[in-house]
Amino acid sequence: MNVLGVGTDITEVLRIAQMIERHGELFIARVYTPAEIEYCRTRTMATQHFAGRWAAKEAVLKALGTGWRRGISWRDVEVTNGAAGRPSVTLRGGTADFAEKMGIRCILASISHCRTHATASAVALDEIPATFTSEMPWV
Repeated sequence: MNVLGVGTDITEVLRIAQMIERHGELFIARVYTPAEIEYCRTRTMATQHFAGRWAAKEAVLKALGTGWRRGISWRDVEVTNGAAGRPSVTLRGGTADFAEKMGIRCILASISHCRTHATASAVALDEIPATFTSEMPWV
C-alpha cells in the first residue's frame, strides 16, 4: 500500500458561521451534500460540524493535489460518518475521475473541532485497507 497524497486544513468556525448567516441555504446547498447537511443539522453545535466538513473537503483536495480547478466542485467530495463515527470520504464527478487517473483507491480522513476552529487531514492511498472495505462506498 502506498501513500499518494496527504492534505490538511484548518478553518475558523466563525468564518463558516458568517458564510451561513450571510448566504443561508444558497451557501449550504452549494457546498454540502444532502447527507452532510442532515448530519450537521442534527448536531448540537451544527456550525462546528459544517466547519469540520469544510476543512475535510479542503484536506481531500490537497491530498489529491488538485486544488479548486475546473471540473471539481464542493459537492464532489462528500464526508459522512460510518457506524462507529469514522469519517468516510465519497468522491463523485470530476474529483472521482481525477482520483481514478491518479490511481487513488481510498481516502482516509480525520476531523476535529472545538468552539473556534475545525481541522481535518486526509491521506490518499492506492489500495483499500482490508478493515475499511465495507466503509468505502466510492470504490
